[in-house]
Amino acid sequence: MKHVNVVVIGCGVAGSIFAMHAPKHQSLCIIDKKNLKEAVGLKKPCGGLLAPDAQKTLAKLKIPLPLEVCASPQLFGVKTYDLQSKITRHYQRHYINLHRDRFDRYLASLIPPHVDVVDKAIVKSLDLKNKKLTYIQNDESHELSFDVCVGADGANSLVRSHLNAPKMRHYLAIQEQFELKDYPPHLGCFFDASLTDSYAWINIKDDILEFGGAFPLKDSLKRYETFKSKMIDLGYPLKTPLHKEACLVNSPKTLSEIYLGQKDVLLIGEAAGWISPSSLEGMSYAMDSALIAAESLKSSDPYLSYRKLSRSLKLKIFLKQLKSIVLYTPWIRWCVMKSGLDEVKVRQ
Repeated sequence: MKHVNVVVIGCGVAGSIFAMHAPKHQSLCIIDKKNLKEAVGLKKPCGGLLAPDAQKTLAKLKIPLPLEVCASPQLFGVKTYDLQSKITRHYQRHYINLHRDRFDRYLASLIPPHVDVVDKAIVKSLDLKNKKLTYIQNDESHELSFDVCVGADGANSLVRSHLNAPKMRHYLAIQEQFELKDYPPHLGCFFDASLTDSYAWINIKDDILEFGGAFPLKDSLKRYETFKSKMIDLGYPLKTPLHKEACLVNSPKTLSEIYLGQKDVLLIGEAAGWISPSSLEGMSYAMDSALIAAESLKSSDPYLSYRKLSRSLKLKIFLKQLKSIVLYTPWIRWCVMKSGLDEVKVRQ
């Protein structure tokens, strides 16, 4: 049985950044079910917008974005529409429009060669007490023992499910892609409290229009189709989808839902609950929590160090929870949008 100091499950944004910055003297293996070299298989439903906080972290890490990762067009405002009150506002935003799957694979390509990267592999069993796991790759079973396990495996985290972690509020993110036919390029954010206490989005990437949304798990597909019908009535060309995808997404309602792990087990990224409850933006939190966890490995007690170093990140989540109350309480949102505060006057 092969032994490593640290095993990381999940090679998305959080897993890749962690693997790049973990102490080099410790042996590390990272396991992911995706093909990290080719664009095959399901893609994660994601607006694919790199927020300013994520851009700041990339700048700090001196990680550039190659052109092929970015999508066209790059837009500087978002159209916000409340379907119930029928109020429309435009707000300036400083996002970078990118292809999320390409971005993930690009980060994975930056993992240093001393890290053992195992892709197209599924973890079949995980024993945190005895510190060992079994994974399947190319129909072959492999066993691995470890000193520390890092869960970077997203909202439906296998590692978190093996811990006594509090329940997390889930949504189902559903997204479809449509052929773009002479439609004005823009970002869109749409609210309808009768269908979801989160939001739906429109984005354009090259010649594809993407429509998606986050919905409560109960009747989520029905809610999505109803929302899409309303968007069609508004004139959006959403009748013939090219592709459809869905996945769980976390949204911490309280700070107690954020769970960092236990002794010799660290949860990072969305597996821990590091995601904005107001926008569902998770890439910046994935990067920052991964860096903190990697730094914590230098301590004699990584879990305790991780808890201490992540206090400022928890404060950011708390502030986003306050913001979510404004966004998703219909009468407060109506007041804010009606006031025109911070609105950009768009010329027709």
